[in-house]
Amino acid sequence: MYAGQTIRLNALDEGLVELVLDNQDQSVNTLNDQTLAELAEAVELLQNQDQLRGLLISSAKPAFVVGADITEFQRNFSLSDSELKAWVMRTHQLFCALEELPCPTVAAINGMALGGGFELALAADFRLAATDSKVGLPEVNLGICPGWGGTVRLSRLIGAEAALEWMLSGKPQKALKAQQLGAVDRVVGSAELRSEALQLLQDAVSGEASYTDNGARKQQPLADSFSARNERTELLNRLSTKLDPNYPAAGAILELVMSHATLPFQQALELEADCIVTLAKSAVAASLIGLFMNDQLLKKTSKRWSQQAAPVKQAAVLGAGIMGGGVAFQSASTGTPILMKDIRDEALALGGKTAAKLLDRQIEKGRLSEQGKAQVMDAIKPTLDYSGFGEVDLVVEAVVENEAIKASVLAEVERELSADAVLASNTSTISIDSLAESVQRPEQFCGMHFFNPVHLMPLVEVIRGRQSSDATIARTVAYASAMGKMPIVVNDCPGFLVNRILFPYFNGFNRLLMDGVDFQRIDRVMEQFGWPMGPAYLADVIGLDTMVHADNVMQVGFPQRMGHDAEPIIEALLANERLGQKNGRGFYDYGVDDHGRRFKEPSGQVRELIAERAGEVVELTDQQIIDRMMIPMCLEAVRCLEDGIVETAAEVDMGLILGLGFPRFRGGALRYIDTLGLDEFAARVEANAAQGELYRLTEGFKVRQAEQRPFYG
Repeated sequence: MYAGQTIRLNALDEGLVELVLDNQDQSVNTLNDQTLAELAEAVELLQNQDQLRGLLISSAKPAFVVGADITEFQRNFSLSDSELKAWVMRTHQLFCALEELPCPTVAAINGMALGGGFELALAADFRLAATDSKVGLPEVNLGICPGWGGTVRLSRLIGAEAALEWMLSGKPQKALKAQQLGAVDRVVGSAELRSEALQLLQDAVSGEASYTDNGARKQQPLADSFSARNERTELLNRLSTKLDPNYPAAGAILELVMSHATLPFQQALELEADCIVTLAKSAVAASLIGLFMNDQLLKKTSKRWSQQAAPVKQAAVLGAGIMGGGVAFQSASTGTPILMKDIRDEALALGGKTAAKLLDRQIEKGRLSEQGKAQVMDAIKPTLDYSGFGEVDLVVEAVVENEAIKASVLAEVERELSADAVLASNTSTISIDSLAESVQRPEQFCGMHFFNPVHLMPLVEVIRGRQSSDATIARTVAYASAMGKMPIVVNDCPGFLVNRILFPYFNGFNRLLMDGVDFQRIDRVMEQFGWPMGPAYLADVIGLDTMVHADNVMQVGFPQRMGHDAEPIIEALLANERLGQKNGRGFYDYGVDDHGRRFKEPSGQVRELIAERAGEVVELTDQQIIDRMMIPMCLEAVRCLEDGIVETAAEVDMGLILGLGFPRFRGGALRYIDTLGLDEFAARVEANAAQGELYRLTEGFKVRQAEQRPFYG
């Protein structure tokens, strides 16, 4: 009947037709412009079929439709408001045309039906789902709202409150829950999905199941009584208090559903189209969609590296401390057995206990069985010697952050390894090229910098030394990916990528303290900017001893930019035995009150210590504080890209998002510059030029500014 690149129509018996979603160019179905154009052609053909008695919508892929094609969003969202709305409304009209076919329609949902894919399924009269399938509207995670009828049809099918729960969280919902609420009509086993869907379609054709009643449910406005309005007002007020103003899409979705709940169907669709046009033009949507694109780029890059690699079948970690134990847990829990070596029995016992505690938490949450825990623990082999290291494919050295000790351990373990084994150092600051001088096979050596806590932090920096081979980097990337981490390949330099960019931020913090700005105020301002914690609190979490060590490394590596005019405040705190959360005393004092509740309060002693060292108090606005903090970080991010520490702006920004918790809605340091505009950012830098070398535009940036060439084209 019809055969395109993404859709085909197959004639079945007795006037039934099957519309099969099957994108020939992709492993999954997405609703890209080509698919929508072919769907329009197919629907027009169906409208002219006099003998059409029923339509089955199915997928030939492992998933129904994973959503709209996000790679096309940036192009479509750059259209004028009127052009963008016309683009949205064309799909509205298409789904309505499908909905209005003069016969019953059944969507057979396998795998995932998300975003536009679920909206397509909602346009059908009936939805049959496989037991292992999931449906949902995750658009809020991209800073937009469902734009092809999802807010209207779903809220009328399952009620405003349930629909808002789905849309505000953006989480996929299991088929059985969807059935309980009424978003899905039946749930069946995967093997029976197509046959049961055909049976339901035949029941609808015969009149045993009323497709007209079922279809009308999702178009019927919600009740408009006095009590119903009060209930919606209470719902609006209750849900509003839980929203983060930095992510406006959730609030817009809430207001949208409240606004169109009682309107006629077509008017409601019109409001939805207006809402997505507004959100699509926002900086937050640009950042979040950009993050999605960056994430896809990193995954493709990791996949290319991994395809070149010999798999890691047996790993080892040296050191059973916090980092080493975390590496052992992560490796074993993702399927790669690991030897965990230390020189002390008590350290090995602590490493095992740490892993067991993390597994117990998974059991408590219902994510793991006792049998599963036993399998993971069996995959961690504690040892005091090097027996078995000859069979290891990759070793992660995770001993104390001391160059001499690391060099000694690396030289020792290398002698125990097979000729093709890879040796990686988990270091946050020490030069990989320097450590490579201690090994006999520097081409098989690289850095593998995990972030703490290992089980929670998704980023791993894979640091390439001057002599590290492609095969070494490929195997290390493959191992990090197998552990469920996002690896970024970074060229060696002081601080690598993330810490190199972080410490100019702390340098800016120190300068503010020396200008008499209260650390608690700086924390508050930067948390309002979007950081999960301000710089003083972050320093306490990292540990002031660790901060001082890393800061010294950065000063040696970049003395002109990252030196200090006087003793940094963190060194003064450390001299007063303030380590941060490690001993309960940092910028803040930590403890437990008489009721067993943990507390954090700013230290009066620290305020006095800072006041003794600070100069004349400088009065600054909150925006000036933000600029003083963010300019050094952003400029160092620019330098990392220009110096070739990583290859792309995406890697810079994703490193900051995944490694530091950079505000996601701002998209990363380079995206933040683009959002401000190159000229505006340059003007802010110029206004702060008196602060020193960290507040100087690079020559490369000046060229970029002159050409008006943003970091993301």
